[in-house]
Amino acid sequence: MAAQSEALGLPQVRLRPMRADDVPVVAQIERGVYPFPWSEDIFSDCLRVGYQCAVLELDVVTIGYGIIASGAGEAHLLNVCVREEFRNRGFGRALLTHLLALATAAGAAVVFLEVRPANTGAIRLYEALGFQQIGVRRGYYQAVAGREDALVMRRASDAGQGLQ
Repeated sequence: MAAQSEALGLPQVRLRPMRADDVPVVAQIERGVYPFPWSEDIFSDCLRVGYQCAVLELDVVTIGYGIIASGAGEAHLLNVCVREEFRNRGFGRALLTHLLALATAAGAAVVFLEVRPANTGAIRLYEALGFQQIGVRRGYYQAVAGREDALVMRRASDAGQGLQ
């Protein structure tokens, strides 16, 4: 199939593990999207400690990334982002589905995440993939006007279906 797409001149979409040499590009995407972005050092630390880190490429251009930490039968989605100009095309869903599969393969029965209440697009995507709000973390995010709450969401992984 990839050979057919390539022969037809269609864009090639690829998900792969993040490498250290991806960090500058990933941090650049992060800075272009978030007012309080993670630093290159944070991304490097995620790689160093063994979190599952992935990049999403369209042809040879990195257009998104995600990081999920798994352990003790659960996972925590730490960061997922698609460049603004590539949103609402299914790339975020593909990236998130990939990260959830990594969590399942690592033995996680449940996946948690935090999201800003104003990020309605992400919330809709998370809900479509089975996440449910289970709480609120007060003052969780840094914001221009001080601090912003986070919605806490949870989903049973494919390995933990039936847990709710």
